[in-house]
Amino acid sequence: MDKNKIRVLILDDEIHFTEELAEFLHHSGHIVFEANTLRAGMAILDNEPIDLLILDIRLPGTDGLDVLKKVKTEKPSVEVIIVSGHGDMDTVIKAMRLGAFDYLRKPFRHIDIQIAIERTRKFLLLQRRLAIAEERNSLISKALEDKINRKFIGISTQIQTVYEQANLAAQYPDTNVLISGESGTGKENIARIIHYSSIRKDHIFCAVNSSSITDTLHESEFFGHKKGSFTGAISDKKGFFEISNEGTLFLDEIADMPMNLQAKILRSIEEKVFTRVGDTTPIRSDFRIIAATNHDLNQMVNDKKFRLDLLHRMNILHIHIPPLRERTEDIEPLLLHFVAELTAQMGKPSPEILPSVIGTLKGYSFPGNVRELRNMTERAIIFCKGDKLSESDFILKPCTSTSYSLTPGQSDPALTEANLIREKLRICNCNQTEAAISLGITRDALIRKMKKYGISISRIGL
Repeated sequence: MDKNKIRVLILDDEIHFTEELAEFLHHSGHIVFEANTLRAGMAILDNEPIDLLILDIRLPGTDGLDVLKKVKTEKPSVEVIIVSGHGDMDTVIKAMRLGAFDYLRKPFRHIDIQIAIERTRKFLLLQRRLAIAEERNSLISKALEDKINRKFIGISTQIQTVYEQANLAAQYPDTNVLISGESGTGKENIARIIHYSSIRKDHIFCAVNSSSITDTLHESEFFGHKKGSFTGAISDKKGFFEISNEGTLFLDEIADMPMNLQAKILRSIEEKVFTRVGDTTPIRSDFRIIAATNHDLNQMVNDKKFRLDLLHRMNILHIHIPPLRERTEDIEPLLLHFVAELTAQMGKPSPEILPSVIGTLKGYSFPGNVRELRNMTERAIIFCKGDKLSESDFILKPCTSTSYSLTPGQSDPALTEANLIREKLRICNCNQTEAAISLGITRDALIRKMKKYGISISRIGL
């Protein structure tokens, strides 16, 4: 089938209208289907890859707006042009809010519908090009993408190497993996790819943020506890190690794990045996550990903030994800993906991206990496007033501290991260929400990092 041809369904109870319009559209080079009842129209939608639905707002026994809502919910890729001989502005507004691409009032000239379809055709072709580019730039299969609920986009040599390393790690399902990379580079994404590409894929992927568990509950959360073992233990509870049996336990921000807990979990990771708090019966669990960090653990070992034996146990396979500023080839495919994804979610036409945008973004340091690019793309789409995205739609704030690295043996990135946070707070006049968005993290994460580095708003020089 010709990819440039539009497959059109005309759903209208007036037989004369559908026949006349179908003949005109057929001679215009389109593939046309006709339906005069809702049942017939929905049957065609279910069995044919329709691109465009021309829908009468008033159908016998039903409201065209309800049909529009159903179509956009069940088949969001189908664009809809509403037609009616009884339209008013309230109906037009409701139809556009529900996702209609255009609205025409009967009677209309053939040139009117031709212009409306041409606008739709351009949009559909752009969507197809974006989908093709997305498929070409995605390094993972559709099946794997569905399992991890996200795409893994990139064309750079660095990110392809990361993906190859993840595939290799997946072939050794009992081997622990350490993933390093700055905040926002996609460490959990890689961990999920490893898990769902391995023989453990049919079992749990248990993700744990090591910095989010309070000190008093660390042992209970990891080992579980018996009823009555401490105040508040009203029933038996399984810990992360037990829950992850035959699956993967993903320990995010492993550098934030307290030293006393590091010693206690080391034996469990080595021997896959542990005991619940308040119990004496050992429990065996077959889990795989994947850990992630945005710190230089070797430096933390030297500073006696992380156990060397635990690092050796976790760092059997090491995957480092380079920051986005070191693989600028990935910015354009990522941007195309985010624009297509976000406009689909918002029900907005996908805007044209001016070439100057790519050049501007490639010159930016992206301290928040891929997460920051997605956040700024979402803001740009929301505030864009026309049908083109220009560099003025992207808020790029100056960043003076971006030269940190997580490669073992180099300078401690924690100091640079602390300086970066201070600088962002200063630029944003101590507005924590704005600073967090600029860094590509949540406000809660920013507050945790401020507490971690002893950063006080009162000490930020404005």
